[in-house]
Amino acid sequence: MKTIYLVAGARPNFMKIAPIVRALKAHGGLAFKIIHTGQHYDRDMNDVFFEELGIPKPDIFMAAGGGSHSQQTGKIMLAFEELCETLRPDAVLVVGDVNSTLACSIVAKKLSIPVAHVEAGLRSGDMSMPEEINRIVTDSIADWFFVTEPSGIEHLKREGKPDLAIHYVGHVMVDNLLYQAEKLVRLDASDFETSDFKANCRANGIQYGVITLHRPSNVDSAEIMERIVSALVEISSELPLIFPVHPRTRGNLEKFGINLGPNITVVGPQAYMAFLNLWKDAVVVMTDSGGLQEETTALGVPCITIRENTERPVTVEEGSNVLVGTDPVRIVAEVRKILRGEAKRGRCPYLWDGKAARRIVDVLAKEL
Repeated sequence: MKTIYLVAGARPNFMKIAPIVRALKAHGGLAFKIIHTGQHYDRDMNDVFFEELGIPKPDIFMAAGGGSHSQQTGKIMLAFEELCETLRPDAVLVVGDVNSTLACSIVAKKLSIPVAHVEAGLRSGDMSMPEEINRIVTDSIADWFFVTEPSGIEHLKREGKPDLAIHYVGHVMVDNLLYQAEKLVRLDASDFETSDFKANCRANGIQYGVITLHRPSNVDSAEIMERIVSALVEISSELPLIFPVHPRTRGNLEKFGINLGPNITVVGPQAYMAFLNLWKDAVVVMTDSGGLQEETTALGVPCITIRENTERPVTVEEGSNVLVGTDPVRIVAEVRKILRGEAKRGRCPYLWDGKAARRIVDVLAKEL
């Protein structure tokens, strides 16, 4: 039986490979191993985490750890090369755009092992983003491209990729979102850290908004951070906001002496199910996250993206996402439109139906 290595380096990557694991199990014609490069250590990735995803714990943990982009990429390459030379797979599947995606793709290709890239073809056009470099390099050497939206097809064709290698399959993140949302219906959410916040809003008949910010371009500059926070503080005078704060963001808020004011509830980073339980019922989500742009579109939740560009244009063209940059006036104006009942009416993009992983496995079974 042919064996595929499924590569993940950080918690969000496991959300993407989980539906593929479930689809591979259901198919039964391909073997697989889950490879955790250890790019990010996450204390919340325990037995319960994998149980929630409906997948086994990783078969291999490489413990690559942190460091600069070059150090991290180099450590992952060395460890993955040793693994592939010891236990050679028939194919390597990588997801997204983290350093593990890039590193393991390069190693596999140099060992003449075919590479499948899930979420292929996404482009922001912003070469200051490390993720953009990782996407471009991975797609330059991959063999099979699994695409989530029409822009991905256009970019790959423009870059000379053969039509037969490009597969428009939908989105595995949406597969996982729908899977977890269904589980959430049957789950007691009262123990979640944010359950009291939600309950208080519901008891008082008021709506709330959710904030996430973590991109260096937003949180590493005191000037930009102050502009964004000034908008959030103004919004919070009209709408209660809750902010699960990324450690990098928290550190910079303290370093820059930026005050969030009394109407923004600050909590720590949330586990997937707890965070889904929070944002799915929000009147608006304000974020600079790529994945959250897609997930809000899938569930029809209004999303304000605090970035100058997006590699996921389908969320703006068809979905519930509005791209506003970091202009406080625009941020406030777009939220007020939502509060007036004038939120953009989006729709769920084609093939975002929870069956993307099944399509990917069918293609891989045929190709291998």
